[in-house]
Amino acid sequence: MSTSDHSAAPGPAPAPASFAVSVADVELEADDLDPGQIVSGEPVVTGKVLWESPDGKQVRGIWQITPGVVTDVEANELFVVVSGRATVEVEGGATLEVGPGSACVLREGDRTTWTVHETLRKAYQISY
Repeated sequence: MSTSDHSAAPGPAPAPASFAVSVADVELEADDLDPGQIVSGEPVVTGKVLWESPDGKQVRGIWQITPGVVTDVEANELFVVVSGRATVEVEGGATLEVGPGSACVLREGDRTTWTVHETLRKAYQISY
């Protein structure tokens, strides 16, 4: 029997190529911030998704916010601050002071208030 008599079963999707980026130098794109989240100031959010799993359950990227105070409901996230400073108050929980080099874990559903003192840029991994 020749190989043309058999159809090849599709294999798993190839894994994305390994890569490295300079987090500080990645050009970010405008990201909508719901006006209802703004407590004070005029914060602007930008970001860039570097990788997303085919099922959308894992996202890795870079995110930035300018000074101001905003509220959020968090996803299951690990992030590392590259530059800037903020105070993140978790409703019913800890107050986190984050700055360059800080690694932070937020739980899905945490209600937070972010007081951004200096434009903050972070690299993140979110699991849905």
